[in-house]
Amino acid sequence: MKRHSMIDHHVTFSPSSLFWCVLFFLVLLCKTTTNALVKLPSNETIPAIIVFGDSIVDAGNNDDIKTTLARCNYPPYGIDFDGGVPTGRFSNGKVATDFIAENFGIKPTIPAYRNPNLKPEDLLTGVTFASGGAGYVPFTTQLSGGIALPQQQELFEEYIEKLKKLVGEERTNFIIQNSLIMVICGSNDITNTYFGLPSVQHKYDVSSFTTLMADNARSFALKLHEYGARRIQVFGVPPLGCVPSQRTLAGGPTRDCVVRFNDATKLYNAKLAANLDSLSRTLGEKTIIYVDIYGSLLDIILDPQQYGFKVVDRGCCGTGLIEVAVLCNFAADVCPNRDEYVFWDSFHPTEKTYRIMATKYVERYI
Repeated sequence: MKRHSMIDHHVTFSPSSLFWCVLFFLVLLCKTTTNALVKLPSNETIPAIIVFGDSIVDAGNNDDIKTTLARCNYPPYGIDFDGGVPTGRFSNGKVATDFIAENFGIKPTIPAYRNPNLKPEDLLTGVTFASGGAGYVPFTTQLSGGIALPQQQELFEEYIEKLKKLVGEERTNFIIQNSLIMVICGSNDITNTYFGLPSVQHKYDVSSFTTLMADNARSFALKLHEYGARRIQVFGVPPLGCVPSQRTLAGGPTRDCVVRFNDATKLYNAKLAANLDSLSRTLGEKTIIYVDIYGSLLDIILDPQQYGFKVVDRGCCGTGLIEVAVLCNFAADVCPNRDEYVFWDSFHPTEKTYRIMATKYVERYI
């Protein structure tokens, strides 16, 4: 089978050439992101936090979608949330965006836009449109049955119209322009689509696939900018080769971090950072920036004792080797001390890990 026409001139990377390509883009990353960090002026406040993305920041948007397995509105998810109620968050409690909103004094959690109990006043301080299973590559979300980014954008348009009815056009424009817009996506593209499907690897090499992802991420950020958003943060992808499920499925007998997964992740992150820096220069304003979460989570994984963790290579739910979503259910055993685990299930961090990552984020980017 011939490769996609957009990559006819690409050559499949050998391990050595991939190393040098990753090294090149990491150097570029250092040059392009250092000056992109935007600190919030002391006299300015953020009226709302608006979130797009995948299961890392989903808060229940998939709960009523029966055609997807990427939902978790059942125990033991939410075991440490207020009241021990599962909310659709892929964690034992809160996720990082909840802690960020709390840090700003906006509200204790960011609710799902599709939550049937959402109140009108919740719209004024922000919601999440994120959906478990979503990705930058269209086929990724088709595979999972979640809410694709274009559909999340349509929900955002609906949200804007609701805001206008609540507070008028002028206040709505102010909220959109001054809110923190966070886009956290890409993990499913790499793990489920690229490394999960041989047909995709036959069509794309690592370089061309990560380019496709980064280009689509850039396009999505630009669309948000066209709505008037001026504080857009697009997050990179964490070290996917070190999450428990990938250690189990591809890490070999010793369940080591999977180097090829992490190399692909770093290559994508570097391309994303370069794309966003180029876009900001084109726009003539630093309104769209790249946010690194690879380093903050990897630091926790490599030095867990510093943060009070004891277990890094398996999740708290069940055996911790492969349980995620439907495999982490009411019948699964749960570790007694979640604060000792970096990961809640075999893919998603615990509430404690999210809290630490949120603190790192605020210290560096806000």
